Amino acid sequence: MSKRTSPRVIAGDFKGLNLKSVPGTITRPITDRVKENLFNIISSDIIGTNFLDLFGGTGSVGIEAISRGAKYVHLIEKNTLPFKILSDNLKIVPDKNRYGIEKKDAFTFIRSHSVRKYDYVFIAPPQYKGLWERTITLLISNLEILNPQAWIIVQIDPVEYQKIQCPHLIEFDSRKYGSTMLIFYLYEDSAMRSSPVSE
Repeated sequence: MSKRTSPRVIAGDFKGLNLKSVPGTITRPITDRVKENLFNIISSDIIGTNFLDLFGGTGSVGIEAISRGAKYVHLIEKNTLPFKILSDNLKIVPDKNRYGIEKKDAFTFIRSHSVRKYDYVFIAPPQYKGLWERTITLLISNLEILNPQAWIIVQIDPVEYQKIQCPHLIEFDSRKYGSTMLIFYLYEDSAMRSSPVSE
């Protein structure tokens, strides 16, 4: 088994800074290649937005969003060791008003009906447990946490993929990068928004 490399910030204010990683398989790490492609798709639309990372892990994606100009990033992580590492990684962000962090189950957070609305929701739960479908289903029942034109982005292994019934979300794109797949959903009230579906 190859050694897991430490995540790093790819671009923006904190470009090049290394982050601590979580040992073992409790989190679903994102490679630099996938993360770079993810943020190339989002592009400058990230600037000034609210970003929710429901399975925060090391904070690699959430911190990248802050670095690239998101106004506010909220990170949720229920497991003790990843939460500690996530908290340590967030120390590179000097402005504490740019993020929030909670040691909480993602499903509990969604049900809590946060007063903040989000433009992007990133879902990368532990693999092969059906958690991504459960998360999508719960979001459909709690759409008040989404802003108009919100994107829901899911990171899974391609073998986990299946079309799911999303009465309020439109799947508008998907990308495969080896053993990782990104799926993009659009909140249907804003379905006329142009979407970067071309390479």
